[in-house]
This record gives sequence, structure tokens and C-alpha cells, in this order.
Amino acid sequence: MSFLEIENLTAFYGDFQALFGINMSIEKGETVAAIGANGAGKSTFLRSITGLVQSSANKFLYDGETLTGKAAADIVGLGIAMVPEGRRLFPSLSVEENLIVGSYSQRPGNWTLERVYKMFPKLEQRRDVPGTALSGGEQQMVAIGRALMSNPDILLCDELSLGLAPIIIKDIYDAIPEIKAEGISLLIVEQDINQALAIADRVYCFQEGRISLDGKPGDLTKDQIAAAYFGR
Repeated sequence: MSFLEIENLTAFYGDFQALFGINMSIEKGETVAAIGANGAGKSTFLRSITGLVQSSANKFLYDGETLTGKAAADIVGLGIAMVPEGRRLFPSLSVEENLIVGSYSQRPGNWTLERVYKMFPKLEQRRDVPGTALSGGEQQMVAIGRALMSNPDILLCDELSLGLAPIIIKDIYDAIPEIKAEGISLLIVEQDINQALAIADRVYCFQEGRISLDGKPGDLTKDQIAAAYFGR
């Protein structure tokens, strides 16, 4: 059985169906990328895993335990954390306070303030600054650090590179090997196809709420990916 196993997942916003029969598995320590155009269903899929969107599935298991019907706070407590699109920092809190919020579930593990600051030294230098006063790249580092402070087993990352300069994107992705070294599984949503293929063990392409292609990056051709991504 896979670490995260999802079979025939559907998701809705009210009466609107956003996902149709999604099948996906993630192994412990594996990095999986989800690619696709805007509106393809990638973010909705992450929000379904974290209990933020109404969903149902034939099988929805994390480490053998069902996620169906669980509240978002309970899912974090089980070991699944998300870095949301747009960072969503608390504007009234400092960098350090935003990071500490991530530890509310009190899961045991190696991720502490000191560890996050070691990985992102810029944050320690600005620990007392309001989180939203930082640059976009620094805010993304805070969002990643906040999620890691919950000591997750699976880290969901929604559009890590969105709106960031290439040099900042490199800094963000340079932290991934250190995160993986802790045995954390990653599910990374990316519009940047090349970045997704470079970091992932396996990739899934979303199109109009369905998975249009999946496989190992080395086994997929550019033409296959383009057809799955753009629907041509």
C-alpha cells in the first residue's frame, strides 16, 4: 500500500464539480509533481487532500488511515502540511510568529525555528519584521518554514515559483534536497513544466479536472506532455 493512496476522487465547489475520478499514489520519501494550466484542478486537488474542499473517493488513505471527512486541523496533526498558493501569511504577525503558528499541532520532529533559520538565513535576519513586509521570495520561505514547523510526513506545495524571479526560484528549490533528506514526501504543483520535471520522481498532468497523463519524467516525451497539458 502506498503512503498516500487516492482512488476515484471527485471534488465540488457547491454544485460545481471541479475534479473527476482522480487516481494518485505517493510513496514515502517520493517527490511527485502535478502540472497543468490555470484552472486544470491542481490547487483544488491539494485542497481536497487537506480537507478544505468537499470531496469523496473510493479510497482516500494516508499511511493506512482514511482522510475522508476529517477536518483540516486534524489532517495537519496526522502529518500533512500545505504551502498554499499566494503564501497567505498573517499580516499582523512577525516572521517568527508566522513560523511558530505552524507548530500548533505539536507533532514531534526535527523542524524547529533554529532549523528553519539555518535553511533560510534571511528569515532570521528579519525575524521581527511583519511577514507581509518581506519580498515575495522571502514570504515564500516563511510559508515553507511555517509548514515544516508542523513536522509533516507529506508536504504539499502549491505554485512555489509563481510570481518570483528566477534567482529566487533557484533559492527556493535549492532547499528541496534538505527537506527530502528528512524522508518527507512532496507533492508539488507547478506551472513551470521544466522545473517540475527536474525535481520530480513522477509527474501527473491535470486537464479540466482530470489526469491526462502520468509517468516518470524520463519516460515522457515533450509531445506527450504538450498534448496532455494543452489538450491537443
